[in-house]
Amino acid sequence: MQKNLFLDSWLRACQGIGARAETNAVLDRLMEAYSEPHRKYHTLQHLRECIQLFEKVQALAKNAAEVEMALWFHDAIYKTRRNDNEEQSAYWARTALSDAQVPQAAVDRVSELILVTQHTGIPINTDQKLIVDIDLSILGASTDRFEEYERQIREEYAFVPGWIFRHKRRLILKKFLNRPRLYHTDYFYTTLEEQAHQNLSHAVHSIFHQY
Repeated sequence: MQKNLFLDSWLRACQGIGARAETNAVLDRLMEAYSEPHRKYHTLQHLRECIQLFEKVQALAKNAAEVEMALWFHDAIYKTRRNDNEEQSAYWARTALSDAQVPQAAVDRVSELILVTQHTGIPINTDQKLIVDIDLSILGASTDRFEEYERQIREEYAFVPGWIFRHKRRLILKKFLNRPRLYHTDYFYTTLEEQAHQNLSHAVHSIFHQY
């Protein structure tokens, strides 16, 4: 079932975006990338959750295939000791999609969608808002899944001393918590905003009491 989900999604995205050359090798490389042993959260589990959510909300997108393709590449490169993962992932996407003869305008938009998942700025259009909300949907997950996510992030950064990790993690979570609203689309705001605030508040409180 999982394999079919990924394959169906990949083929749908390739067809929708206008790929005119063989892309099976790219799919294999992406699956290998998301299976790298140092990953604990940014894995096939995260990709699967993003695709499953996308399938529910794809009607909200302006260019659904571009959003789906960007989801495939948004964490394609993930090195915990680097701060340019999104840039490198966008570069991989641009190269792969250009080789697949995807129209340049679509390649450019996919690259922009990947870069917006840095979560350092404000998404400016419908598709950017949608991909950001899908990527951050984990913040509004069930309590059990959110706690699993927090453990997975800690495992990815196991090389960071505990007190440093707690300090930096608390700053990151508080930054999300202090936003006027976490989710940009009405769908995600309605369905996940309240749970996300509960999850973040609990996590920030728990970290504070670990000092």
